[in-house]
Parts: sequence; C-alpha cells; structure tokens
Amino acid sequence: MGQDLRSPQGVSQERGSQGTQASGPRCIALVGPFQSGKTTLLEAILARTGAIPKAGSVDQATSVGDASAEARQHRMGVALTPATTCFMDENYTFIDCPGSIEFAHDMRAAIPAVDAAVVVCEADERKLPQLQIILRELEDLNIPRFLFLNKIDKANKGVRETLATLQQASRTPLLLRQIPVWNGDSISGFVDLALERAFVYREHMASEVVQLDGGDLDREKEARFSMLEKLADHDDALMEQLLEDIAPPQDAVFDDLARELREGRICPVLLGSAARENGVMRLMKALRHEAPGIGETVKRMGVAGSKEALACVFKTVHLQHGGKLSLARVLTGRFDDGAAVQASSGEAGKISGIFAATGAQETKRASAGAGEVVALGKLEAVRTGDTLTTARAAPPSLVSIAPSPPVLAMALAAGDRKDDVKLGQALSKLNEEDPSLGVVHNPQTHDTVLWGQGEMHLRVALERLRDRFGVNVSSHPPAIGYQEAIRKPVSQRGRHKKQSGGHGQFGDVLLEIQPLSRGAGFVFVDRIVGGAVPRNYIGAVEDGVVDGLARGPLGFPVTDVQVTLTDGSYHSVDSSDQAFRTAARIGIAEALPKCQPVLLEPIDVVEIVCPSEATAKVNAILSARRGQILGFDSREGWPGWDCVRATMPEAEIGDLIIELRSATAGAGGFTRQFDRMAEVTGRTADQIIASRRVAA
Repeated sequence: MGQDLRSPQGVSQERGSQGTQASGPRCIALVGPFQSGKTTLLEAILARTGAIPKAGSVDQATSVGDASAEARQHRMGVALTPATTCFMDENYTFIDCPGSIEFAHDMRAAIPAVDAAVVVCEADERKLPQLQIILRELEDLNIPRFLFLNKIDKANKGVRETLATLQQASRTPLLLRQIPVWNGDSISGFVDLALERAFVYREHMASEVVQLDGGDLDREKEARFSMLEKLADHDDALMEQLLEDIAPPQDAVFDDLARELREGRICPVLLGSAARENGVMRLMKALRHEAPGIGETVKRMGVAGSKEALACVFKTVHLQHGGKLSLARVLTGRFDDGAAVQASSGEAGKISGIFAATGAQETKRASAGAGEVVALGKLEAVRTGDTLTTARAAPPSLVSIAPSPPVLAMALAAGDRKDDVKLGQALSKLNEEDPSLGVVHNPQTHDTVLWGQGEMHLRVALERLRDRFGVNVSSHPPAIGYQEAIRKPVSQRGRHKKQSGGHGQFGDVLLEIQPLSRGAGFVFVDRIVGGAVPRNYIGAVEDGVVDGLARGPLGFPVTDVQVTLTDGSYHSVDSSDQAFRTAARIGIAEALPKCQPVLLEPIDVVEIVCPSEATAKVNAILSARRGQILGFDSREGWPGWDCVRATMPEAEIGDLIIELRSATAGAGGFTRQFDRMAEVTGRTADQIIASRRVAA
C-alpha cells in the first residue's frame, strides 16, 4: 500500500482545528540520556525564538543551561535549569534536566507538573538502557512526550533502523513524524509527514521549503501511509478512509496527532541537529500545535476545577547571598508577592519575592498565574514536592517523589573543628536542594557520612560545600563495621586495688566469658550469691564489661558473647562503683586474648539491575569482590534487563557502583540490605587487622 494519500496541493495549514489548541503558558521538560544534547537544544530554542541573541556553548561555558559553577567545571548538567521564551505570542518555560542517572532526582521532581516532555536522544545503542529508564519515568506518570532524534547530521544508520532500535526502550509506539532528505551520504533536510512538505536545512537559519520528486516522493508516500496506519489504530474514521483510499483532511490528521499524544498512545519522533539549530522550529511548532497546556495537566494531576490557587514546588535552591528560593509551577489561580501560603506538609510561610528565572538570571515579578514557572522567595519551611495554596487549609499533596536508594558514601569532617556547626547547617541545605543526598551520623565511628547516587554526585556536593557554603571538608571512605567474636570460653578474675592515702580503691570480680551464637549480641548474667559483690555494685560491673568489650584484642568491638559474674570480693571502705567498673574492664581485657578471638565482617544482600548484555560482566565483578551469587532472573516488567542477587561483604560494596556503572553504560544500579556478620580468616583478616593497628 503506497498510494498517494496526501491532501490537495497548496494546502499549507500548520495544524489542525483550533479546538485542540492549548492555552496559557506551557512548561516543557527537556530530558534524555547523558550528553544527548539537551542543553544545546535549549540554547538553540532560546536563540531561534529571540530569547537570547546567540546560542551559547556548553564546551565554552556560555550556555544558559548548566550555568552553575559545578556544571561549568564538569561540562555536564548537575541540576535542572528553567528558561522562559516566547514563540508565536505564546509563553513557554523549558526545564533542562540533567541526563546523568546520578542527578536524576531533579528530573523526577520536575516532570509531574510539566505539560509535556521532549526526550532528546541520538542513534547510539549504548545509551538505550538510559533512554529506557527515562521513558519509563514519563510513561508511569502518563506525561505526553516527543522524541527528538538529535545529531541527525552524524547518523550512520537509516532512520527506520534507528527507530526500530529505539522502540526497544519505549512501551509506547514511536511514531515517525519526519523522514530525512538525503544528499549523497549526508542528510540535508527532512520531510514533515503530517504537513507534507520537504525542507532543506540551513545552519542557524530557517529551513528552506523544496519540492519532492522521484524516489524522495515515493519514500514520503510510504512513510506517511505508515504514520497514518498507526494513528488509525485509535481512530475508526481514519481507518475507514485508509481502507477506501480516501485522503484524510490535513486538519483531522493534526487533531489525531494531538489527541493520541495527549492520551499517551503515541510518542512522535522528530529529527534535527541542535548544534546546527536544524529541526528546532519544526519541534517548536509541533509543541505549539500538539502539546497539551495547563488545563490538561491539572486534569492529570486531579485538581481540575479547583477554586483555590495551587502550585507545585519542584526544586529548592539556596543562593550564596540571596537566601532560599522554591521553584514552582502554578497550577491554578494566582500567587502574589507577599501572600501567605500553606504547604501540603502543614507548614505555613509568606512569599518574599516572585521571580521569573532563565538560567542564572532572575526577573522580579509582582505575581504569577496558572501555567507559569517562578521562583518563590524565602519560604523557609517549604520543601521540594510540597503543594502550595493561598487558602487557609493545607492542600493535599499532589506528587510523591521518592529518592533512589543511595549507592555510594563518604565520611566527612570539617577542615577546622570550629566549622562543625557550619558543616551541619550546610549539609542540611544541600539535602533540601537534593533529597537524593543523605546524611547519617555513625555512632560507632562518630563519622558524619554523606550518601549519594555516585562518584560525581558526591564530588559536586563537596564542591558546593566549599564554594557556595564556605566549608572546607576532608573526606575518606566510611569505616566498615567490623566486629570480633570468640571461640573459646574462659574464666577470668579482674582485680583493681589502689592505695594512695585516704580512701583507696578496691574491686574484685570473677567473670566467665563464653561465646554465643552468631547474631545473639551481648548478654550479662549475675550469679552472685551470699553478697560476694554487693547489689549496688552489680550495675557498675556490667558497665565495666561493656567498656572492655568496646575494643577487643583485634581492635574492634566484641559481640556474640555472654559474660557471667560468678564471684568477687569487696572492701567496706575502699570499694566503689568506679573501682568495680575498673575491675570488670581489667578482667575482660585480660580474658579476651585467651578466648581465641575471630574477626567478623558485615555481609549484605545486594540486588543489582542491569541490561541483559552486561549480566556476564556484573557476575564477574561480583566474584572479584568476594560476592556469592544467589541467582539471577529477568527484571519484571523491564524487557532486556536482568536482576542479579548476591551476598557481598560490606567492605567490597564501597565503590561497587563505580565499576557497575562503567560496565553498564551508566545505567546499572543496586539496592543493599544487611544480612549477617560472618567470620573473616586468612590473609584478608590479617590485612584488616594490620590496617586497624596502623590507623590506631
């Protein structure tokens, strides 16, 4: 079936009927795998729509997106960036989201309240797993989405072959909206299958309309019919027209494209080169004609018809000198500067400044209405994910943003002890900005441990601590929770006697130390009879035992042991709590080396998710890290992915994510859960003990 189903010649409508046109400011997320060209596309959009005089460059650190010092330094997105522009008298806010999986929380927080997303990708099979992760996030939230196949000028595959490859990452049918026009071995333009026009690219300029003939015309007919067939899957009238060889009206085709996009039935695919600004204006026109507006978004979020002013906070920023800003999308109503607001968390606040943000530039506003994206000043109690209202009662929470489990940690210490409080405050602000960071205090090692999503994630956090919050920190790998146990029971007397004029010190205890089963912890038993140790000193004896077990002969806390107080003696004048506590500690210290101490290390169960082609590499990584593979299976609901379960020593998990990401093109991840303590013997144990003694 390759018949000509095009509309009559001379028809040049840019869209379908005006009834489907969205109204109000629109918000579009730019998402996609790492280094796919999202920020470059944003620059091209801003330049072509007149928001900036010239597109900036990521490499030259002149882009509107990636404007932070950390993004400039690493030449990559590390936080989302909003930018507002006007196209054909309509306002658009684009949210440029980081592509690295380590900074994906920003994308997850932003996309629930956007009208649509543009997924920027390229014809690179290695990035397919990353693309699948991003598309699944959008699919699960039913966010309308376009796919912009970037760097088309560098493609070395046919578009249909590329589309078949990309389809593996999408549960929604990918609908080819354009086909390339070839000039020899290079792509010189494209055909818009809905508009039925051919365009030749002109670098940094509007494309030129050209006539199609010969083989290009045949290719256009075939590709257009294929597009219409997919649309007809959900349009009986269109299916009937195709079966009867009737050319469907062009406005009906555009209406179908808009409707099926909004219903999540298709993901249109457009072509271009952001670096050359090719295909950018056609993308903008597709967004204008087909992407939904705020009206559809509030329906999706369940607040259509709300009489209250509502906004969704998707990002928190602490400026070095400007205080706290809450980036929010206004869903309904209007927010005025100075207005009192209630958050879904139950907290209240007062807006102190409303700003429109484009990159690092802010413009003060008196108010913000439905559809607009603004920064709200100094709402100290408001957090990312909160819903805000100007009504008196707290609104329901409209979004739930669960950060991914952390996979890498580092222990931090302030460079100067007097900065400890300052470090704590800075870490709290960092966690507000990025809830996928976590801060934990280890009571055993007294370390402050910062958890994150990967090596770069933690590196950027340290840079922000230093550059924005003025806190210099030292960092090192967190201490592993090694412990000791014993194999042999021992009976040991502990005696403390000291006379130095006046009242002396005297305490005497007889202790039985015996091993317990693994995981039993510590048990203290009192078997004193006849008052050999007065009752008022028993508690002190237990405290002394605990003191002695805090550091065993190998240098680690001792566990899985029962200590029984069986006998002792006291002095009516010289005995005291402190004397008996010291005696018990001495008894434990002298007994433990005789009990055949053994080293224990924590073992975790890890569950790794990875693309199937990387499973063999993952198994090799686990084996090299003393892992015991429990099994693997296909990942439920994720075609082309596996889930590998294994047990691994905690000491081997420390930097596992770095090697895992390298083996999985940046897409792999894992979760962990403590399983048990296990004995460590041989050379490994000797190395651990030696390292502990050096550190001590």
